[in-house]
Amino acid sequence: MKEPATTTRDVARELARKYSTMTHDELDVLESVLVPMKYRKGDMILSEGEQCMSIMYIEKGLVRQFYFKNGKEVTEHMANEGNIVMCIESLFKEEPTYLQVEALEPTVIYHLPKKRLEEVALHNVNIQILYRKILEESLIQSQIHADLVRFETAENRYRRMLKLSPQVALRAPLLYIASYLQMTPETLSRVRSTTVL
Repeated sequence: MKEPATTTRDVARELARKYSTMTHDELDVLESVLVPMKYRKGDMILSEGEQCMSIMYIEKGLVRQFYFKNGKEVTEHMANEGNIVMCIESLFKEEPTYLQVEALEPTVIYHLPKKRLEEVALHNVNIQILYRKILEESLIQSQIHADLVRFETAENRYRRMLKLSPQVALRAPLLYIASYLQMTPETLSRVRSTTVL
């Protein structure tokens, strides 16, 4: 697990390193956009019916996105340090979301409010690139998950998760992992017992 960054500047640098090269001035601008917030384990970061207003960068902790279907919780996404979370449809349509985002551990999130990010992106090419690459990454992750549950066996789904998100596989409750991989907790237990790491 990476050491948590201690300042907004560190997070701006980390985002620039991951998504786009930036000048000192552009880092200043990006830093001015970031809004740090702390959440306790079990806190709802975003609830059903609220509008998603920002892209969320997880600086520390673990979160899950889920929704209710026929009275049951379905986990759609989980993410840990260094990853992005957003409810993309709510963010861009500016409508209430059906998805909920919950902190599974004490979590620190740096919010990038969409309106502010778009304002500064108009005048900063590298911030435009960062914005675009974050969206590309989010779409690719959604596609990977969709293909995983459509085409892979239960065992391969779990193996892929171990490879793509080892920290999530180690730290998230098994009930949520089973839901995310669209299998019963019993199937997940059987798969885990036969999977050689």
